[in-house]
Amino acid sequence: MHLPAEIGDYTDFYSSREHATNVGTMFRGPENALMPNWLHLPVGYHGRASSVVISGTPIRRPNGQTRPDDKKPPVFGPCKLMDIELEMAFFVGPGNKMGEPIPISQAQDHIFGLVLMNDWSARDIQKWEYVPLGPFLGKNMGTSISPWVVPLDAILPFALPNPDQSEPEVLPYLKHTDPFSFDIDLEIHLKTKDTPEPAVIARSNFKYMYWTIKQQLAHHSVTGCNLRPGDLLASGTISGKVCPVYTSLSLSLSLFATDLCIV
Repeated sequence: MHLPAEIGDYTDFYSSREHATNVGTMFRGPENALMPNWLHLPVGYHGRASSVVISGTPIRRPNGQTRPDDKKPPVFGPCKLMDIELEMAFFVGPGNKMGEPIPISQAQDHIFGLVLMNDWSARDIQKWEYVPLGPFLGKNMGTSISPWVVPLDAILPFALPNPDQSEPEVLPYLKHTDPFSFDIDLEIHLKTKDTPEPAVIARSNFKYMYWTIKQQLAHHSVTGCNLRPGDLLASGTISGKVCPVYTSLSLSLSLFATDLCIV
């Protein structure tokens, strides 16, 4: 199996309200869980395209700086909080010329198809490094995607109404009313060296995302940034709204000292 496209650029968004709240609680406490900008724009960061690989490719545990004790200096060594994140991502189709934003009314024409993604994350490295510019070494050791791309046309029949974005109301360049949230069931299966068969440890659904992939693409290009065929844009971790569903291991274990919830 090979990568389904030559990925020139890779962007990872942060579009699950539940996940953003969980991460914010873990890093900043519940009183500052959701950043002031989060409900106004699709937050994202530029990832490392060169380390996007197909599912099944071994990912080496990274070394890096961490600060396990806030009262002591940082230390260097292997990551002790290696994590997974269940995501989906889409490949850009035609793309746009530099300086020519893609209006949200035309965003669908630039979405080729979707893949499954596992955004490997070194949480202890990420926690120490992420202020003020966001993820760097905590995310660049590898990102796994499925080798198969599901064309957008194949999932359009499963479109659902978009999330309520009236409080606060989004700005006009991000506003669209056509249904573009999708009913796609997702699961995480975990197999260890001591388990003969994989076990389902979490379930979620793509419909839980707050920001749609149209909004992600329109926002990414609003500055005139040129998107090219084969560019990869990821959803961010898809956490659920019930139970709740944490599709990130360390968030469930760190926040609640319990197993991931299965619904």
